[in-house]
Amino acid sequence: MEAGHPHLARRPRNQGNGSGLAGNRFAERATGRKQYDFGDYRALSFLAIGETMTTITLPEEDPMLRVVPLPADANMYGDVFGGWIMSQADIAGAIAASRRARGRVATVAVTSFVFHEPVFVGDLLSFYARLQRVGRTSVTVDIAVFTERGNGTGEIIRVTEATLVYVHIGPDRRPRPVPE
Repeated sequence: MEAGHPHLARRPRNQGNGSGLAGNRFAERATGRKQYDFGDYRALSFLAIGETMTTITLPEEDPMLRVVPLPADANMYGDVFGGWIMSQADIAGAIAASRRARGRVATVAVTSFVFHEPVFVGDLLSFYARLQRVGRTSVTVDIAVFTERGNGTGEIIRVTEATLVYVHIGPDRRPRPVPE
């Protein structure tokens, strides 16, 4: 295994992955709820010589969004556009943020967006969103995207991860405090 290759390097849990997700942990103090963890879903389909495929499963909680990309969402080779995946991730993150803010939110920043594997027409995408931080007027959400390949193998792969920031806004479209 090449030590310098980021997709082949095994990372200990909770040490972060360079994407700003810091181990994908939610701060219990920020949400006042149970602490969540995406777990060790870092098994990518990049394998070193002699390595075997690690079986991964979807997280136990329900996804914020599940969708199957269609031909209109892909290029002529059947690869789904990254921008389409980004828009779906934004929708999933906004659902989580608006539930926490108990009202309307608007996207103010995409602090990290990493594509690990391609997505194809016919794959079933599951978008999992978890609160990372709750500020005075903002909510930061970690998003993990898994695909269940549509080729009949049932292979599950973590394809994308992102961190987005939303601001809670009122009827006047101005920022307002997130309720406790």
